[in-house]
Amino acid sequence: MQAPGTLFVVATPIGNLSDITHRAVEVLRMVDLIAAEDTRHSGMLLATLGISRRMIALHQHNEQSASSVVIEQLLAGQQVALISDAGTPAISDPGAQLVAQALAAGIRVSPVPGASAAVAAMSVAGMPEPGWLFVGFLPARAAQRRKQLGELASLPHAMVIYEAPHRILDCVADLYQVLGDRRIVLTRELTKMFETVHATTLAEAGTWLAADPQRQRGEFVLVVGGALPDTGQDASNDQLRHTLAILLAELPVSQAVHLAARLTGQRKNLCYQTALDMQQPQTNSRE
Repeated sequence: MQAPGTLFVVATPIGNLSDITHRAVEVLRMVDLIAAEDTRHSGMLLATLGISRRMIALHQHNEQSASSVVIEQLLAGQQVALISDAGTPAISDPGAQLVAQALAAGIRVSPVPGASAAVAAMSVAGMPEPGWLFVGFLPARAAQRRKQLGELASLPHAMVIYEAPHRILDCVADLYQVLGDRRIVLTRELTKMFETVHATTLAEAGTWLAADPQRQRGEFVLVVGGALPDTGQDASNDQLRHTLAILLAELPVSQAVHLAARLTGQRKNLCYQTALDMQQPQTNSRE
């Protein structure tokens, strides 16, 4: 009896073609069949790599039927690679159904890791929260988007959110409305020519985006800070003092205060007074 083949889940570049790994290239050259989200798009990548392989389209509109075809090929002993248009398949991209069917059929599934927009954005966000939550794309309709955000609002984890350029302003406005003022890092066009990483607050994010139409172009990955512990003003003050301590070690008071206000959402005059208090010489008193 023919042993089943292996389904390789292969990460492809999210922007810069050099992001592809040596192992990914080796696997794509070795397999008998490539299941691709868009065969025309992936065909250009394969041509650049000097690879010619049989392909089948597997996208959100045909995933169920295409997965059945791929499973038949795997059970017949064929080696298959699953790729998406960019990044790691089956994460906010088609492929999860195919992977689930392969596992249910006892077929070996092997990850070929590489580029991931979520991990790339998180790595440059500088978020100190305990762990992070991958949200992916929020609902396109405003009411549903706000409902989902409301369900996430109390979580202490940083959130990684994907968003399309035509919805970015509405998305940021809803984030501010539902979550309140929190730290956000907006990243766009990661690893591409016009890569942008901008740290600000939800209160200021919309203004920053609206100031230049170019800032609204490209695919976005947003990293939003988690909810502060429900310990009242003390938690906010502790966060402010911690942030100021880091900034004051490197910057003049005026710059440190300006950045602290943006990062914490606290009023600038409170930040300034706290900075002055922190710089007062500490004295020891004896009775």
